[in-house]
Amino acid sequence: MTTTTETYGVDPTPTPLALLLLGREADPNSERGVECPGDLPAASDPDLVERARAAKAALGDRVFILGHHYQRDEVIEFADVTGDSFKLARDAAARPEAEYIVFCGVHFMAESADILTGPAQQVILPDLAAGCSMADMATAEQVAECWDVLTDAGIADVTVPVSYMNSSADIKAFTGKHGGTICTSSNAERALEWAFEQGQKVLFLPDQHLGRNTAVREMGLSLDDCVLYNPHKPNGGLTEQQLRDAKMILWRGHCSVHGRFSLDSVNDVRARIPGVTVLVHPECKHEVVSAADMVGSTEYIIKALDAAEPGSKWAIGTELNLVRRLAKAHPDKEVVFLDRAVCFCSTMNRIDLPHLVWALESLVEGRVPNVITVDPETEKYAKAALDRMLALP
Repeated sequence: MTTTTETYGVDPTPTPLALLLLGREADPNSERGVECPGDLPAASDPDLVERARAAKAALGDRVFILGHHYQRDEVIEFADVTGDSFKLARDAAARPEAEYIVFCGVHFMAESADILTGPAQQVILPDLAAGCSMADMATAEQVAECWDVLTDAGIADVTVPVSYMNSSADIKAFTGKHGGTICTSSNAERALEWAFEQGQKVLFLPDQHLGRNTAVREMGLSLDDCVLYNPHKPNGGLTEQQLRDAKMILWRGHCSVHGRFSLDSVNDVRARIPGVTVLVHPECKHEVVSAADMVGSTEYIIKALDAAEPGSKWAIGTELNLVRRLAKAHPDKEVVFLDRAVCFCSTMNRIDLPHLVWALESLVEGRVPNVITVDPETEKYAKAALDRMLALP
């Protein structure tokens, strides 16, 4: 299939907003920091690919490079393994001989890798500005305040926290400390089943859409069983009675990429491409998921395209880098992006080839940049929550 601007809705004009979305500019008011000590190679350097190859070869088995599915092709080329965040963290833990884990993803993913890898291993994030807007929508202070609200309502002792993998180490630690578990988009249903075996209610953090979609679509709960806790309002914007009546207390968080898809997107692509199969990620809004033909995790989406019949037509509702890669990998199928507008993950796109080269060459020179370290107390409880997930049948 030929990639066109019409297919993907990519505006070729390099506006400041477009450059920010592509990870080529910075927003100092919202990002952790974008400066690299030393010289960051220019993106126009024609030797970048060769420099990356040379640095990786010089490091040999001492380095293990992880590439999330949403990364740019130029970065994926150098990844030893690709996958979703949890798979990559486990892959890193399975390589204890690697001194350096270079995580081409975002901050919470590198934290999870640090929690699961050994003490002799160091996890490196090539650009500290590669964060996650969803993970940042739930802070430790906000969640502690929420738990106080649940306590005052007399329901904390029957509420089990379930946190999405796309959360900070602090939130994972809160979850572990209060007897909860972590989930991925692949095992959210099983995690919720387990949680309801332990208690009467679930506090689902931080993605409201995955929690709602799983509870309603997969488990038969109703939308009325779900309430939305807004950390920016007193008592989450809810009455004590609403909290007592609810089965699912959903945190007001979302993915800035998947949250862009709308019911109009689905209707538009069906009108443009008769016979198209709409396949979306469960982080999409409930009305989008309800209108789609198929719903599943990133790994599910990849496997569905691999198994699809030649000549079939697909509209995919997930991050644009992955959709473009799937289109290239399946030229015998028509694979398009669900929405006409650009939908890169802006912070994920901050990991580019110049940052990867800079990180690898720093390691070759004996400098270890941008090490992500989770403190022992946080690691203890976060790992308890992750271990509960790993123990799920």
